[in-house]
Amino acid sequence: MDKKHKFGMKLTAKMIILFLIIIFVPTIAAVMVFLGFGYHENIDIFHELSKEGIMIGEMVGRSFLKHFTVIMIAVLIVTSVIITSWIKKDIYNPLQEINLAMQNIADGNFDYHLTESRDDEIGQLFGNYEQMRLRLKENAEEKAENEKKQKELVSNISHDLKTPITSIKGYVEGIMDGVANTPEKMDKYIKTIYNKANDMDRLINELTTYSGIDSNKIPYHFHILNVSDYFSDCIEEIGLDLESKNIHLNYTNLAPSDTCVVADPEQFKKVINNIVSNSVKYMGHDNGVISITIHDDNESVKIEIEDNGKGIASKDIGNIFERFYRTDASRNSLQGGSGIGLSIVKKIVEDHGGYVWATSKEGEGTCMHFVLRKYMKNNDEVII
Repeated sequence: MDKKHKFGMKLTAKMIILFLIIIFVPTIAAVMVFLGFGYHENIDIFHELSKEGIMIGEMVGRSFLKHFTVIMIAVLIVTSVIITSWIKKDIYNPLQEINLAMQNIADGNFDYHLTESRDDEIGQLFGNYEQMRLRLKENAEEKAENEKKQKELVSNISHDLKTPITSIKGYVEGIMDGVANTPEKMDKYIKTIYNKANDMDRLINELTTYSGIDSNKIPYHFHILNVSDYFSDCIEEIGLDLESKNIHLNYTNLAPSDTCVVADPEQFKKVINNIVSNSVKYMGHDNGVISITIHDDNESVKIEIEDNGKGIASKDIGNIFERFYRTDASRNSLQGGSGIGLSIVKKIVEDHGGYVWATSKEGEGTCMHFVLRKYMKNNDEVII
């Protein structure tokens, strides 16, 4: 028998007992009183009245009715007081308390708790209220935290957009005013404008992807990708961008040339670009080096993207993939940061059936590791 039915039977049993009390207690009490006090009197009356020739049934009936009526009224009054007291204590008062608790919930007060420990429907109702209260409180706290993070995100994005826009305006004005009066200066100005425009484009792409993550509607179009060919194309594109920022790129592929994975090429490119952009943003010096290495790991492929930047503090390393999380260094950096880039990385990698983690040492650099399962050509179908 389940708990719900058990609780239901308890209250039903109480109501049956109450009903029996109402019916039988007055009756039993009246009969006992009649037998104890009225029986002998009625017998005496019976003998006396028989001598006088009066009808026995009529007199006995009147005497019995008189006693029974008085007794019934007294017993019913006592029974009513007992039942009313029980109903008030066991039903009315708890319902009033629950009503007050629900009014607190309606007013947004999720700290009003009930501590009734009864083992019946009222106790179950109290328990259900507590579960609801705790869940609502948790949701309210989560909502407040998300709203706070959303405000931080808007502030960070405003900063991230304002910085490249200000730079672009400054360099364009320099070109218009003739400050870039040599081919070298003109080339430098144009490259800077291009890089700042790329930063804005990256941020807009992050926001678009974040919107998909928030609604759990990232569009995926999976294909069988040759790892060597795919990363060669990515490296060529990334290399040009890093070269313009005076950062050296190393690339090593240790996996067999026929190694394949199942992935969305566009979404997975965001993983690589976000990690590399993060490395560039917090490089911290001019002699930057980023190394991308692909390892063969039995049934998986492990990709490592390592930099020689300033590293991440040990207290932050476990949180960097959380949405909106920003390290102390990123908060204090002029580069800013939205705090969503690495959370996008984690989401996309996990949606590909892989996993991602980071290792870092302050002052030496950071390495991002992520693993994808290989595409097995002998399989009839691909399972992500």
